[in-house]
Amino acid sequence: MSEIDNNQSGDTRRDFLKKTSLFTALSLTPLTVLKAADNKVDERFAELFEKIPLNLKVNKKPYTLKIEPRVTLLDLLREELHLTGTKKGCDHGQCGACTVHVDGQRVNSCLSLAVMNEGKSVTTIEGLAKGDELHPMQAAFIKHDGFQCGYCTPGQIMSAVACVREGHANSKEEIREYMSGNICRCGAYPNIVDAIQEVKEKGTAI
Repeated sequence: MSEIDNNQSGDTRRDFLKKTSLFTALSLTPLTVLKAADNKVDERFAELFEKIPLNLKVNKKPYTLKIEPRVTLLDLLREELHLTGTKKGCDHGQCGACTVHVDGQRVNSCLSLAVMNEGKSVTTIEGLAKGDELHPMQAAFIKHDGFQCGYCTPGQIMSAVACVREGHANSKEEIREYMSGNICRCGAYPNIVDAIQEVKEKGTAI
């Protein structure tokens, strides 16, 4: 390009390069920002699947595990430890089929993240009996025919044990109230109440 051409256009080669660089920067900046944002989202999403250490006791047996942060206590028990006595019912904390004891307190395991139970002691239906000797509440459920299809029974028994321990089994009305979080679609409620009342009246250590 000649000097005369530069004067006619009003632009020097330096001006042209500056404008070109600015245009390139403006063109690429949105893509760069979006890519960086995508990378941050990807990293955060990946963190959900990154396994972290977990130490807890289940039925008095210590476990050292590595699990994803999103795993529920229910899925840990069933899928990782293969303790399938704890049932997955509604998976929303509404039916009580997944009830277990955590440090002696009844918990809907479908609503509890496994990582929240670090260092805690979990008891499932498999941990109630002593070898071949049934837990008094298990024996009472059998005696009073407190189940039909049996799907809700593990959760019912775990809640029933907690109900007596908590001191909420002093009458049939009180038992019904404090067992209301456990649903039996077969309608075995009267027999369940009778089983709990018998264990309470016998004063059996549970």
